[in-house]
Amino acid sequence: MSKQLFKIKAEYKPAGDQPNAIRELVAGVEKGLSKQTLFGVTGSGKTFTVANVIEKIQKPTLVIAHNKTLAAQLAQEYKEFFPNNAVHYFVSYYDYYQPEAYMPVTDTYIEKEAMINEEIDRLRHASTQALLTRKDVIIVASVSCIYGLGSPEEYEKVNLKLKVGEEVSRQDIIIKLINVHFDRTNSDIKPGTFRAIGNSIEVMPVNEKILIRLDFENDAIKKISKIDSVSRVLTQDNIQSTFIFPAKHFITDKEQQDRAFKSIKAELEQRLEELKKEGKNLEAERLRRRTVYDLSLIKEVGYCNGIENYSRHFSGKAPGEAPDSLLEYFPKKADGTADFLTIIDESHVTVSQIRGMYAGDASRKKTLIDYGFRLPSARDNRPLKFDEFEKRVGQIIYTTATPGDYEKEKSEKIVEQVIRPTGLVDPVVEVKPITEVKGKNLSQVYDFIAETEKVVKNGGRVIATTLTKKMAEDLSEYLKEKGVKAEYLHSEIKTIDRIDILTNFRKGKFDCLVGVNLLREGLDLPEVEFIGILDADKEGFLRSDTSLIQTIGRAARNVLGRVVLYADRITGSMERAIGETNRRREKQIAYNKRHGITPKTIIKKIHDITENMRSDHDKAVKELVRIDEEMMKKSPKKLIKQKEIQMNAAVKILDFESAAILRDEIMILKKRIEDKIKPKETKRSKSRS
Repeated sequence: MSKQLFKIKAEYKPAGDQPNAIRELVAGVEKGLSKQTLFGVTGSGKTFTVANVIEKIQKPTLVIAHNKTLAAQLAQEYKEFFPNNAVHYFVSYYDYYQPEAYMPVTDTYIEKEAMINEEIDRLRHASTQALLTRKDVIIVASVSCIYGLGSPEEYEKVNLKLKVGEEVSRQDIIIKLINVHFDRTNSDIKPGTFRAIGNSIEVMPVNEKILIRLDFENDAIKKISKIDSVSRVLTQDNIQSTFIFPAKHFITDKEQQDRAFKSIKAELEQRLEELKKEGKNLEAERLRRRTVYDLSLIKEVGYCNGIENYSRHFSGKAPGEAPDSLLEYFPKKADGTADFLTIIDESHVTVSQIRGMYAGDASRKKTLIDYGFRLPSARDNRPLKFDEFEKRVGQIIYTTATPGDYEKEKSEKIVEQVIRPTGLVDPVVEVKPITEVKGKNLSQVYDFIAETEKVVKNGGRVIATTLTKKMAEDLSEYLKEKGVKAEYLHSEIKTIDRIDILTNFRKGKFDCLVGVNLLREGLDLPEVEFIGILDADKEGFLRSDTSLIQTIGRAARNVLGRVVLYADRITGSMERAIGETNRRREKQIAYNKRHGITPKTIIKKIHDITENMRSDHDKAVKELVRIDEEMMKKSPKKLIKQKEIQMNAAVKILDFESAAILRDEIMILKKRIEDKIKPKETKRSKSRS
């Protein structure tokens, strides 16, 4: 075997079903099996098992999760297991995304709207650059990894390799940086920008938060050094050479751009003829104006809104050919096949998500093309089709507690991991009526609150799952009114905010987390003692046997774990879920008895997994709030007044960065005061009435 690149660092060794699962999966990979499934119950340590497989196989690995929150948690876990290797996080960089669309029934055109999260964009670049420069790489990605990204060959080809003594002028470097999409600035420098100061250039690459400083003398690079972007402290001196990768993934040279312009114009002419023959003169004129405007904008500024719709022309690919995606950045064997391992986490959900991406995108694009909003080539700006995805990934290991029909049918080997090393047993499951509890005309909500109060009194945490986002929000507010510290969690909450909520829940800043299906897969919350599944007898996706088993599993990491299904009847899904839970309980109890194991609740460090995703601005605000906490307790209004004076002083000397940090700290401090005052005001108003 070649030199060991991946090396696990852990305080414990594989136990329970893990040693056998590791042996079986490694044997399957070495035998050349293309698809295997790790059928592992919640809390059995599937991630640790996979980490051991990676260590033994010694190949770059792609881990795909079905949502950003789960991907962030997995990335943190793999970083802990592999502290000396390159573990990166790759998800969609949009905080908000409204795709371009047209609704013929109401004649409504919706322009594309998007807010790009610069921190996540930086992490995406860090992922691709690691893949192009290292072999010990693990990328934890959401399904955004199957979307078009730009050619890795072009991205790598135009990276700047700079070395001391190289004969190149300061002006030449400025031009080269602009050509690879770096922006010049005279103020605060951020990733993807540079500034020229005297005989020096300072560049901040898109993948890290340091400055590369180039000093010039007589049209040659005299010195290369690295500087901390905030403190301005020198971190590395006398560097002999460095690489600077492009600031964007979509890169084309001048020759390609000229070819693309000709190709787009030719397609436009052909499409205009087709539309006119069909009597669609309005659509033809609409398309002509849009395309001509876009081309002139691209020519002038190198960009237009929706430029990705012309990606096929800029990449030089044939009509219908699959776009380049993150998968193209992974290593290949001599015959062109993938030479990396693929882990599809919570595969019963993730596989369906990957399979459905193309169809949804194609349907929206077809309408835009039919009505003259886009050229037919826009359909080639798309996610991979499922068969294209399967051809581009390496050997696959599906991991799930509830394998779907697809995994069962396609896997050449299914490895079961039911026994937990901790000895923890699946939770006790109880069924209670929705409308009447213990002979009293009480609803499920009242019973849930009573159960919650008992658990919280003993220091435990509680989860409630509802059927809709509105129900989650309403229940959260109602619980607060009843004195239970609660928060809701659903898909409309931003990525970093979602992770913050989960971290605060684990820390005990609130006691009850209310959600919909985001609470089901892969969320590691060992503090949870009780789960209430409301309306458990409403058959459907959220109350299928798979969903119920996953939700029940959230309480399997705590020795006091208990679940109540609120239902007026026992559905088939409930019966199957309870039956499978009891089967696992019996197997674990028998194992514990044979080996003399006393189950213990999982004790897991609470990490703020958003730290690497935060901007320096957010970190600075957070740190200031922490420093000022004591002053806040003594005299909150006085502190805010001082901060406002400091903010105004910063504005006067044009220090807008400091002013913005102080402004955001003031907003947080004012919000804290409001939150403390609200309950008192409510009590006062009630007493008056």
